[in-house]
Amino acid sequence: MEEDEPVRIPIDGVLDLHAFRAEEVKRLVPDYLEECRRQGIAHVRIIHGKGTGSLRRTVLGLLQKNPHVASYKTAGPSGGGWGATEVVLKIRRLPENW
Repeated sequence: MEEDEPVRIPIDGVLDLHAFRAEEVKRLVPDYLEECRRQGIAHVRIIHGKGTGSLRRTVLGLLQKNPHVASYKTAGPSGGGWGATEVVLKIRRLPENW
């Protein structure tokens, strides 16, 4: 795969950031959340790992600024604990006559 070639990731509500560089995450996370909204996925789990906490802080900062995020919290033990963040998105509502 070429370095400039886009990486295709499944839109299934789970975003694993282990394969991405920190600078890529700043664009990837908002884009992924927007695509989840488009597909009606309201519950998302972002796996950022435990490590030094730098990636987690970046993710939390992005979530805090995103107007489409209803809430977020550290994942439970079965979801990765503090190595992952669970997000609830505000889903677009179509007009009744759509």
